[in-house]
Amino acid sequence: MRIRVLFLGLVTLGGTLAALPGIVPPAFGQAAPPSAPGQGPRIPVTTDPARVGAVPIEIAANGTVVADAVVTIRPRVDGQIEQVHVREGQMVRRGDLLFTLDTRMNRAILAQQEAQLLRDRALAARAQADAVRYQSLRGEGFAAAQRFEQAQADAASAAATVRADEALIEQTRLQIAFATVTAEVSGRLGTLPLREGTFLRLAETTALATITRMDPIFVQFAIPERWLEEVQAAMAAGSARVLVHADGDRAPPLQGSLAFVDSAVDTATGTITLKAQFANAEMRLWPGRYVQVTLIPRDEEGATSVVAAAVQSGQGGRFVYVLTPEGVARRRPVQLLRMAGDRAVIRGEVAAGEAVIIDGAQRVTDGSRAVARGASEARAQ
Repeated sequence: MRIRVLFLGLVTLGGTLAALPGIVPPAFGQAAPPSAPGQGPRIPVTTDPARVGAVPIEIAANGTVVADAVVTIRPRVDGQIEQVHVREGQMVRRGDLLFTLDTRMNRAILAQQEAQLLRDRALAARAQADAVRYQSLRGEGFAAAQRFEQAQADAASAAATVRADEALIEQTRLQIAFATVTAEVSGRLGTLPLREGTFLRLAETTALATITRMDPIFVQFAIPERWLEEVQAAMAAGSARVLVHADGDRAPPLQGSLAFVDSAVDTATGTITLKAQFANAEMRLWPGRYVQVTLIPRDEEGATSVVAAAVQSGQGGRFVYVLTPEGVARRRPVQLLRMAGDRAVIRGEVAAGEAVIIDGAQRVTDGSRAVARGASEARAQ
């Protein structure tokens, strides 16, 4: 009896609610209808305008720093190291004094040769005078032709002896000059394996030191062969730029110029080797170090780019959300062409200056109401 009365009461209550104006009760077992669109809260997002203009074409690669030249310093005369004027790792300039060898023996030989030269010059002068005298006597009929010819030969021989003495003296002076070892190029010294007192022999070809030229310096890297025509055109136009950055270096990337393109493609890897030259006065690049290389052959004009974080992927491909002036998010399909730093070069229905949603794009859908505000506030949501 109680159950029947309760059921009749519910029926009566439903009829009463239906009789009230403006109230339509929901069907039994169904949820209430959703709110009308546009009445909910706006989603905070961060936007950045799409840009249309020149965007550099960037070719990324890994490279190795290589020195322009590595010169090995070797002795050119026998001798004992008398003094070392530099220290290991020191920066030197071309012509700086590195080592001094003992020259006492060569100086003694030089003094002997100079004395020999004085004697031979005196003998040559006497022989020349005899030749002149016999020539005059022959003209008067007092000297035989054979004696005159002998005097001429003696004079020529004495002159040749003088020239030989002069050549020996020049050779000895050169050996004395070689005892003073100077830097052949500007650069950084390596290890110095020999110290003062070490006796050097020319036949042993012992290395005194090595000098590595550090400024300018080169970076060698390889790129896929599909970029060869682009690189050749950039070399011809002189527009190629190369940026390098080493791990741990917080300074901006160094910019250099493309200096070398190999004459053949490596068939095993399908790549071609290039070299770029950089000014290295601050010694940021070190030979043998691995670096990240960005080759920029040219700038592409009229390219549309957005912040890379704005590009999303879905079942239908890549897309971005654009915030209209009315505050509505609209989905625009795009095609990702390439990356240029922190921006993505795209092709699609995005016009220059349109507000592309960056932060908050994962929380909006096509038609959602959104509001643009500061990036820090949007991330705090």
